Amino acid sequence: MAKMSDPLVIGRVVGDVVDTFTPCVDMSVTYNSSKQVYNGHELFPSSVTAKPKVEVRGGDMRSFFTLIMTDPDVPGPSDPYLREHLHWIVTNIPGTTDSSFGNEVVGYEMPRPNIGIHRFVFLLFKQKGRQSVTSPSSRHNFNTRSFALENQLGSPVAGVFFNCQRETAARRR
Repeated sequence: MAKMSDPLVIGRVVGDVVDTFTPCVDMSVTYNSSKQVYNGHELFPSSVTAKPKVEVRGGDMRSFFTLIMTDPDVPGPSDPYLREHLHWIVTNIPGTTDSSFGNEVVGYEMPRPNIGIHRFVFLLFKQKGRQSVTSPSSRHNFNTRSFALENQLGSPVAGVFFNCQRETAARRR
């Protein structure tokens, strides 16, 4: 059972996007080589325009991982009836490198929240070996649980999320 102090539980990533899991691999996500993603911290849309560097530590050269980035709060957090929106999928990431060594199945799409504060979730799944995955037919109405099941990925081995909301001219100062 997940600890109530787990930020993924508090942030409702566990529940809204995935079921309870035990992280067992270290993953770091960094935008613009200086903005590290920490659970629940806010990043401005202007600082997440380019795909981040995602580093995986805890595997070996025989381990391969799939990374999924999704927004479970579409169109807005008070009524996310379009949950989830897919932002990125990278597969076959070697266990001791970063996402640039993987196979980008769905290209990175920058966060553009219109209404409210959105959560942008990165989940890492350990593959059984090198594999190809079924490419989703759409970014809209993506379902992480179904995708993981269809591609025999099991439960995530790492996860992190950040919050992001529409940037106004006043907030940019």
